[in-house]
Amino acid sequence: MKQRTITLGSYLLGILLFAALFTWFACSDTKKSKTSVKKKEEIPTTFSALPQSVLDPKDNVNSLPKRELGRLLFFDPILSGNKDVACATCHHPNTGYAEFLDISMGVNAKGLGSKRKFNTPNDIPFVERNAQTVLNTAFNGINTFNEYNPEKAPMFWDDRVKSLELQVLEPIKAFEEMRGHGFDEAEILEEVVQRLSQIPEYRRLFKGAFGEEDISIENLGKAIAAFERSLVTNNSRFDQFMRGDNDAILISEKEGFELFKKVGCVNCHNGPMFSDYKIHILGVPQNKKLKMPDAGVKDSFGFRTASLRNLRYTAPYMHNGSLTTLRRVLEFYEDISNGKSRNPLVSKEKFDPFVRELELSVKEMSLIISFLNTLNDDDFDRTVPVKVPSGLPVGGNIH
Repeated sequence: MKQRTITLGSYLLGILLFAALFTWFACSDTKKSKTSVKKKEEIPTTFSALPQSVLDPKDNVNSLPKRELGRLLFFDPILSGNKDVACATCHHPNTGYAEFLDISMGVNAKGLGSKRKFNTPNDIPFVERNAQTVLNTAFNGINTFNEYNPEKAPMFWDDRVKSLELQVLEPIKAFEEMRGHGFDEAEILEEVVQRLSQIPEYRRLFKGAFGEEDISIENLGKAIAAFERSLVTNNSRFDQFMRGDNDAILISEKEGFELFKKVGCVNCHNGPMFSDYKIHILGVPQNKKLKMPDAGVKDSFGFRTASLRNLRYTAPYMHNGSLTTLRRVLEFYEDISNGKSRNPLVSKEKFDPFVRELELSVKEMSLIISFLNTLNDDDFDRTVPVKVPSGLPVGGNIH
């Protein structure tokens, strides 16, 4: 009887121990799975056609006189310190309002696009970054729901100013771009206004556009912004497809679109402009033409997501033009998704989390590139003035 009691007690003890061990392992596995599986951030992946009309700021409603004045100013090198560079020098319609250069050459140079060379002698450095296209900057900041505020639209690779009205004045003030030697940054805009005020045709045009003959820095910015806001390409084959024309893009291009979403490109390239307009750290290779590395926003090596529209006109790519083709861009993304850094100043630990979620392989690149080509639109205003009111060479020293 005593022996039977001991056996039963051992049996019950064994059951209790088994239950305790089972509970411990179950809790341990649950805890492990919770810590090892990181929940991905939910990203809006809505895609739509670009709007068929453009929003204007409340204090700069567009008009034909304003746009045409802005066009003349855009092509007139009188805006530069040495009267040799216009906005159009680096943003010419013949090059898709961008420039076929990795980084720009502003003052003290001649030629257009890839043929542009510095004059000799020269002590002006290269412009630090690639010239983005002006096309569709009217939609900068647009979100996945087609909402945007033109008065707060992010501009430049580092989002340092908001709105086209403010953006157009910055290159005039920049030493390497348009100011050059001879004027301080604080005085160049007043100098430009004085020059314009001495030309009767400009006084007449400003009065027609703004109702006042006196020319101001503010109205200078508004006129050029009004012209740039008219440069839109919102009828690409992709736009037609999103508006219901299922035959506007090929089957292979549709497959590329699905891959584009599947591999994770949509994490940053979403919305109708295919940009989230946020700053991301990718470790883009340095451009060897620059004496000092470009450290981006707050020395983080972060830069704003570029739009993917009209890539046909915006090569070479990235903020410093260091990647010459779309295939090389995708190969770069494949490298960094695998933890390989192409910039010794940016360790893989600093890469944007979205980059680590990319699942890109060589075999998928051709289809994705074929899809990206559906975002090109050749139908944009290429009008170049025959002359400008200053009498200077149209577009600056580009011939």
